Amino acid sequence: MDKPEWISKKFYKNNKIEKLLAENLLNTVCEAANCPNKWECFRKKTATFMILGNKCTRACRFCSVDKSIKGETLNINEPMKIAEIINKIGLKHVVITSVTRDDLDDEGAIHFKRTIEEIRKVSDATIEVLIPDFNGKKELIDIVIDAKPDVINHNIETIENLHKKVKPIGSYENSIELLNYVKERDKNIITKSGIMLGFGETIGELSESIEDLKDINCDILTLGQYLRPSEKHIEVSEYITEEKFSLYKKLALEIGIPVVESGVFIRSSYNAIDSIKKLMK
Repeated sequence: MDKPEWISKKFYKNNKIEKLLAENLLNTVCEAANCPNKWECFRKKTATFMILGNKCTRACRFCSVDKSIKGETLNINEPMKIAEIINKIGLKHVVITSVTRDDLDDEGAIHFKRTIEEIRKVSDATIEVLIPDFNGKKELIDIVIDAKPDVINHNIETIENLHKKVKPIGSYENSIELLNYVKERDKNIITKSGIMLGFGETIGELSESIEDLKDINCDILTLGQYLRPSEKHIEVSEYITEEKFSLYKKLALEIGIPVVESGVFIRSSYNAIDSIKKLMK
């Protein structure tokens, strides 16, 4: 399906942020996933740091991050370098995500913990982590919970019926249960999830997934348009108009999700601090 002309993003260039990240050998999901918002975020001196390397052990059909059965050797200095950059830039809200590392015994949970701890040493920024499913292993999820991030985000990505098509490895049930478990373990941690639209989901199926998130007391939901990274990735079935995104936002709020960000270019970490401010009002 050809991309309509109205799906375009103003281009900004900010070599300062890029240079700082490159000099410290740090990865961002902004670059790895080719996010359409990256230049805008860089201009605002924000970025979503991607830890655990830049090769993912899964092959989700929507994602442009490089795939590998075995990821890179862990950079043990990465948590400290990220903390240094955050302190230098003066960020007030930090988002940390990662590739999935099924090849590691702890699947990267301890690296998440160390990163959170290092940031806490130098910054009073709120910390949001966007985590993989850790294959549903609660002992690994506990490691992240016990590090006390302010927000734990895990994207269900799509509706239940399309989950296996979009994410061949992993399960819809694991993703829902992960978010539920976080809330049960620590009700003070904000939970967040995201759904991409344009895979062929119906409004009824979308409503059911939003209901599932409401039932586990998910605090924040992001709804955005799936944009195909290349010909190798799953095709776009529909380009959603902003009018429809407004209707979906209204639907999610009526179902009972406290904060909903919905729009063509909405991504799970885009303007993330604004969502938290809305939740705290």
